[in-house]
Order: sequence, then C-alpha cells, then structure tokens
Amino acid sequence: MLPRFFCPDLPSPGADFVLPAAIAHHLDRVLRLRPGTELLLFDGSGRELTATLKQTGKAASVSLDSVAEVSRETPLDIALVQALATADKMDWVVQKAVELGVRTVYPVAAERSVLRLEGERAARRVEHWQQVAVSAAEQSGRNTITRIEPIRPLAQWLSEFAKVRRSWILDPEAGTPLSEQRAPEGPVALLIGPEGGWAERELAAARSAACLPLALGPRVLRTETAGLAAVAAMQALWGDF
Repeated sequence: MLPRFFCPDLPSPGADFVLPAAIAHHLDRVLRLRPGTELLLFDGSGRELTATLKQTGKAASVSLDSVAEVSRETPLDIALVQALATADKMDWVVQKAVELGVRTVYPVAAERSVLRLEGERAARRVEHWQQVAVSAAEQSGRNTITRIEPIRPLAQWLSEFAKVRRSWILDPEAGTPLSEQRAPEGPVALLIGPEGGWAERELAAARSAACLPLALGPRVLRTETAGLAAVAAMQALWGDF
C-alpha cells in the first residue's frame, strides 16, 4: 500500500504542491523516502490523488499526477456518542471507530466519567482526537475525515441531537439485542457509557429523549469495547462487512 496523507486544499493534477511541514518531516525523518517515490494524497472531499515526491526536507514537494473519486465509506451513517473515558481509551476508541467507518464521534461528559475536561484542556484534547482520526483515515484508506465534535454534557447532546438521529443507548440490563432491531433507514447514534456505566437518571433522560435501550449479549463490555463491538455488528448486519 502506498503511503497516504491527508492534505486539505489540494490543487488539480498537473500542478506541483508543497507538502505541509508535519508531513514533510514524517516523509524525511520517519519514512526516509527519496525523490521519485509515489504517494497518495486525499483532501477529505472524496478525491484521492496520486503524486510523485520531487523534493524532500523542510520544503518537500510533490507533482500531482492523477485524481480519482474513490469512496470507501459504509452505507451506514453512524455517530458514536462516547462518554469520556481515560485518555488512552479515548484515543483507542477514536482510532478504531474511524477504521470501522463511523462518520462522527461525540465525546460526552457523563456523571461517572473518570476523565474531566473543561475549557482549554477540553479544546486541546478534542484537537488531539481529531488528529488521531486523521491518522486513522490515512492508514485505513478512507478519503473522508471522521469529525470529532466538541465535548458536551450528555443532557445537551440529548436535547440537540436525539430527535435528529435514531438513537440507541447501551443498557445491558434492559436493552433489546441488536439482532432484533430493524435496520436504520437514516442516521443512527450509539450512546456508550463510561467506565462506571450510565447513572439511572441518565438512562431515564435518554428514554425520555426517545433513545432505545440496546444490549450486546449477556456479558458486560468495557467502555472501550462496547461501541466498537456494536459498530462492527451493525456493519455485519446492515453495512459493508
């Protein structure tokens, strides 16, 4: 597989393009590529361009050779509403959600979330997760970028989005198995609790917002496992697996 990099605002084929500094550094210092190496670049709009490395170093540049509209997107419009978990778990969830085809990740603050983020710290962490999503798209072959939304309290997410998307909230005690759910006909959201699970008042609020309780078998899955398992099962039932 050719090295792939996300570069917004790519010009049309036939032009030369100076690579962003971070990509130039990675090509030169990590991959140690040489002029003449073929690359793939994508801009997030669905376009994928073949390119030839012309120059390395801080001013690394490529010639853009050809363009194709290549879609590797699932037919399912899945949003993952992930209650904040400790930082390494959130990185893992974001990375794997991108690989599985999730279009949007909504980090939400829950009552039992171990991780607490506000203000500038929250903004920096979301920026970090967005870069994790970019790297996962580069690796997995996706030509669009999963959006990482700003952190919201769960109540705010329910008021803003629960009526826009068909929503399932994981509840191992009261949920209906995924295999008994009908295939979503539009955007769908999966709400995943934190390490300590959803509080009763959160489950009640979700039910009031028309979120359907969902179960994934008789076992209790960890927060970093549950959402990814649900997305993979949805892909097998109704998507492109």
